[in-house]
Amino acid sequence: MLSTPRSRVRALAAVGMAGVVAVIGAVTHQASAAEVAAPAAVGADARRVDIPRITPAIAPPAGSRPVGAYVVTRGTQTYTCAGGVFTGASVPEAQLVGTGGRVHHFKGPSWQSERDGSLVTAKKTAESARPGTIPELLLTVDSHSGVGSLSNVAYISRLLTSGGAAPAGACTDGTTRAVPYGAVYVLWAAKR
Repeated sequence: MLSTPRSRVRALAAVGMAGVVAVIGAVTHQASAAEVAAPAAVGADARRVDIPRITPAIAPPAGSRPVGAYVVTRGTQTYTCAGGVFTGASVPEAQLVGTGGRVHHFKGPSWQSERDGSLVTAKKTAESARPGTIPELLLTVDSHSGVGSLSNVAYISRLLTSGGAAPAGACTDGTTRAVPYGAVYVLWAAKR
């Protein structure tokens, strides 16, 4: 069977979402009038994503409410060699699909809705180690740009991580290496 990029994205999204354990419910996106009028343009990108169990150390503040959930369909963490090893902070580059359609995750770290252009940046607040992979995180949003699906996001959880860990072994200073990773991102609004 021949595999196309679109079929691989569908298969990965379906497997990833089916494997997510629903504990506190699901997040769904309320379609706008424009999306109802043109479902092929943006509605087909939306996916239901169940929210997995969250370790208390990285849970958002009490009263936060989920406003979006996304699965990484294609993503890398890029490391730069310094002192002969790949270590330190990585730079994300990922395509996410979920309740609000598609989101681009990139350096900053930043998340930008491909549906409406709204953008947030965030800083790490807490982490929970996962052996053999990048840690799960709680991030606090520190800037907003544009108006849209990300406008009221205050916290971001990176959950169910796989891959993305820094490469082992010696390297030449200044070289970079992109390591594939997977995760579920949950976006939260602050308590009202």
